[in-house]
Amino acid sequence: MSETIAASQAFDTLPLSPAMLANLVQLEYLSMTPIQAASLPLALAGNDLIAQAKTGSGKTAAFGLALLNRLNTSRFAVQAMVLCPTRELADQVTQEIRRLARFEENIKVLSLVGGSTLRNQANSLENGVHIVVGTPGRIMDHMERGYLKLDELNTLVLDEADRMLDMGFHDDIAFVAKRCPAQRQTLLFSATYPEGIAQLAKQFLRQPKEVKLLEQHEETKIRQRFYEVRDDERLDAVVRLLKHYRPVSTLAFCNTKQQCRDLVNVLRHAGIHALTLNGDLEQRERDQVLIQFANRSCSVLVATDVAARGLDIDQLEAVINVDVTPDPEIHIHRIGRTGRGDEEGWALSLCSPGDRRRVATIAEMMKCKLDVLDLKTLEVTDDSPLVPPMSTLLMLGGRKDKIRPGDVMGALAGEAGLTREQVGKITVTDQSTYVAVARAVAKETVRKLSAGKVKGKTVKVRILTN
Repeated sequence: MSETIAASQAFDTLPLSPAMLANLVQLEYLSMTPIQAASLPLALAGNDLIAQAKTGSGKTAAFGLALLNRLNTSRFAVQAMVLCPTRELADQVTQEIRRLARFEENIKVLSLVGGSTLRNQANSLENGVHIVVGTPGRIMDHMERGYLKLDELNTLVLDEADRMLDMGFHDDIAFVAKRCPAQRQTLLFSATYPEGIAQLAKQFLRQPKEVKLLEQHEETKIRQRFYEVRDDERLDAVVRLLKHYRPVSTLAFCNTKQQCRDLVNVLRHAGIHALTLNGDLEQRERDQVLIQFANRSCSVLVATDVAARGLDIDQLEAVINVDVTPDPEIHIHRIGRTGRGDEEGWALSLCSPGDRRRVATIAEMMKCKLDVLDLKTLEVTDDSPLVPPMSTLLMLGGRKDKIRPGDVMGALAGEAGLTREQVGKITVTDQSTYVAVARAVAKETVRKLSAGKVKGKTVKVRILTN
């Protein structure tokens, strides 16, 4: 059964506790997003659910409120579990559920992902946890060792299920789901609806309700352009697009890991600061790539759909599709990463003569006219290198050394004499701190910080090159 919804509604129309509603007001959740309005009444009524929704649509609150509503907080046992494809997404979901859970003091939410030892996580589980959020591999590790017990689980959430399937997690999901109590609620969220999702739903959901909301992008905010190219000129065409439009921050999608590597080489040769995200990177390298792109010290991030999953970047000026994807829903999902909030964005796609049918299918689904233009119409009046505005400084020392963003900002203003405008994002991890500073002052800042102190201690600091 498919459910559709037109208007957004107030949260107080839902059967939620006064304390939870008061917390939503504090968090400035004033009215439901379309996915929340469509899915929450069904989920709160106890139905299993298949909901089509993308990152940034408010889906975390949709399943977060549903699972919090079913918690018995007096019982310190795992009652809800969220499976996510990547560590980054699991961390985002954990933070969001913690914010939603503030209405009651003793709700324990634990993230089970790589990067923290199994022993530390096992100790947390032993002390009592209500909700776990994690990646399939790490969740399985805990289950197999007997640390994670699911006897009292009443809600299982599969978040970004399509990407979990893309990343080869089907058997892991099956392993986990088969060991959950049969009498549970299962909520499946997915941006696209490939065949594998239907099979997953048939295996693990009971008479699910379906909520399908096709993304609508405001034409005025995302300006789409398609350019025709021969297959052998695609990579050089990306350089031409970048040098014509000159966006500060661009996400370029390739269909294969090899094409990602080839494109990064071409871009760097053309004087464009580019990094790639692929499955071969270690977690620390992946984290560093994401930090540099999010803080605007890398102009172009080249990625496959799988690698870019769970990425939510503010101020993304452009998305480039190096190939037209055969799935129009994936195309719509890709371009929806630009033009967020009040920003405008470019969605630039390269297509060969053989891709015309795919372009027509996308135009039909988006209910708009899409012309394919000649790349030669693009003039490159400025051939200078495309240099990002910021540089990333890597400082040894992080949360474990009791370093906080305020301490770093204090040192940058005091020791290095920087203004607030010259400092970008400050990201503190367990062992390291990443600071974006204006590119022009990066070297001088390293010199001054190395000679001074942060929180009374001398720090090792260097520029993270890309």
